[in-house]
Amino acid sequence: MKYLLALPLMMIMALSHAAVSSGDEAPTFALPTATGESVDLADLRGNIVILEWVNYDCPFVAKHYRPGNMQALQTLAKENDMVWLSICSSAPGTQGHWSGDELLERIAAEESQANHYLIDEDGTVGRAYGARTTPHMFIINAEGTLVYTGGIDSIRSVSSDDIEEATPYVREAIEALIAGEDIPNTDTEAYGCSVKYADE
Repeated sequence: MKYLLALPLMMIMALSHAAVSSGDEAPTFALPTATGESVDLADLRGNIVILEWVNYDCPFVAKHYRPGNMQALQTLAKENDMVWLSICSSAPGTQGHWSGDELLERIAAEESQANHYLIDEDGTVGRAYGARTTPHMFIINAEGTLVYTGGIDSIRSVSSDDIEEATPYVREAIEALIAGEDIPNTDTEAYGCSVKYADE
């Protein structure tokens, strides 16, 4: 609990379990990408898919992008034929919402290695998954079933120095899937900034 004491109330309230959990069928969706294409989850059946709810202006997200931790996870996933989708559910006019060239510039500045950055302006997909924080992580197996939901790791702080001390839930899950082993922690509690939905 010591890591919660210094967090703003808004961020503490954002800590929550997902509306979906491991073993559930992953809600389907189709969303536009930052480059104007479209990605349909149904078309990715047969692949392991990782969903990362993102808001580059959130300090908890910066914690993992600043030292390259998130990008390393994205690279590990892609090198093992997994698909990484970064999803932004920030509504227009709220923190984390970017569009057009500004969005492309920001993605490049963050050196994201995700396969796609998806735009969920009305929050439909975020709500379907129960995404409440940035980052909030979900892993879908090749059959379309959720096998991991929750936090990126176990230490709820904005300090990159804590990454090495934390239990790396998402890395553990990816490595277990690569090895064909059971994921050690399948449902954990996400932490971070609240997702900036349009009516919240």
